[in-house]
Amino acid sequence: MRTEGDVWDIVSSVGLTALGVATFRALEAASPDPLIRDEYAPLFVAASGHPHFTELLADPSPLDGIPLVPGFMGFRTKFFDDFFSAAAAAGVRQAVIVAAGLDARAHRLDWPAETTVFEIDQPKVLEFKERVLTEHGARPKADRRTVAVDLRDDWPAALRAAGFDPGAPTAWSAEGLLPYLPGAAQDRLFQHIDELSAPGSRLAVESFVAGADVKRFASIEAKYFDRYNPFGDVDPAELFYDDERADPAQWLADHGWSVRRFSPGELAASYGRSVPDLPDDLDDLWRQPRLLIAQR
Repeated sequence: MRTEGDVWDIVSSVGLTALGVATFRALEAASPDPLIRDEYAPLFVAASGHPHFTELLADPSPLDGIPLVPGFMGFRTKFFDDFFSAAAAAGVRQAVIVAAGLDARAHRLDWPAETTVFEIDQPKVLEFKERVLTEHGARPKADRRTVAVDLRDDWPAALRAAGFDPGAPTAWSAEGLLPYLPGAAQDRLFQHIDELSAPGSRLAVESFVAGADVKRFASIEAKYFDRYNPFGDVDPAELFYDDERADPAQWLADHGWSVRRFSPGELAASYGRSVPDLPDDLDDLWRQPRLLIAQR
């Protein structure tokens, strides 16, 4: 369970969910017709030594019959990859990946010259990531700068100290993050992003679930993970906060951002993938807009 000021490494609490996401990205990238490429995800999983995820990477058959795992991770990762590529094509040369976890976009994507990519996350997560990348001689394709800070603390000051320029347009991402923040911290996150965003800035967000929907997610999780939990011993829903918070799309629209919303089903269609035949409870979630892009 979460506590105020709690911290984690890559094999505990919220960090362990990042390791699970890396495992699902690695499985998608290794599939016969992958939506993404990620040669770094399996390196992180192997280096963690975590038995559940290393075994799952070697033999993903236990996931057979579990809806949307790991398939959704392919849709989500491509959505954010495409977001950054489109921002770069439009001339944005500053990117901030909030709660970067074990994604290696600074290394995976083809960034234009003179692009700076800032990665914000817990210190122990970034330390592990840096160690693995260094051991494998990985070189970023942009000016990569890590910002080791808890998002519940004064992360804007840490970001500025790393060289962030609030006067330049920025591409921001908040992927798989919001339910792990208390409501007040989520609202402050958007307030800070708004204050730090020059005209021409963009933001991609996975709004996921909030409020009472956390209980709904937990019930669906119990129903479909009863045979096999893809996250091993950790229950992601137990790490969520379900306190009151603003709706991200509405908050951004109220503060002058233009907002577009997408459902996973819409993404699947745009990527030329067939929409899976899902039970009613999952089909409802599948059709709800959960990902958004906002622009100033």
